[in-house]
Amino acid sequence: MSDGRDGDGGSEPETNDGQRFDRLPATAAERTVEGRATREAVVDYFEDRFGIPTETFDGYTFWEKGAGKIWIYGGAAPSPIEIEAIGMTCLRTRQEHWKPTTDFVQRFGRAATECVIDLEREEARRFAAGEDQELERWDGDWGYLIAAHEIAGEREPLGVGLYVHGELRSMVPKGRQRDLEA
Repeated sequence: MSDGRDGDGGSEPETNDGQRFDRLPATAAERTVEGRATREAVVDYFEDRFGIPTETFDGYTFWEKGAGKIWIYGGAAPSPIEIEAIGMTCLRTRQEHWKPTTDFVQRFGRAATECVIDLEREEARRFAAGEDQELERWDGDWGYLIAAHEIAGEREPLGVGLYVHGELRSMVPKGRQRDLEA
């Protein structure tokens, strides 16, 4: 671990270490790694995009491993920490549009009030199977959405979809896709 100084007494900017987890800084003023998201920005994103209240994340810490792979952990741990995993991945941030993960949406998506598309039975079946489908009825923002389906009277988040040009693209990872025909 570097103390931030080079051999000449000058300082080098900190960089991501893909082999360890670093806790996200609370705010931009505390950021030491260029381009790293902050806790404030992550929580604001989930509230602004999906309407998930900020207090939903009280008691959780956010971590980055590598460039832009954000993890959420229900607890505290020393930072940095060199382990294989902590909590679950929740967000990809080092791309043009931030993308939540399927695990995150299935765990926290019930709290979402915005950018949730409710799918009918056949639409939900196709989505879970990884199929893209034309859905002209969505009148909200384009981009990443939470796809949900009502099960036993409750809205259940299925995963992340990408809605563009009247098409809902399933972002359910291949290993998690399911054929719900039974």
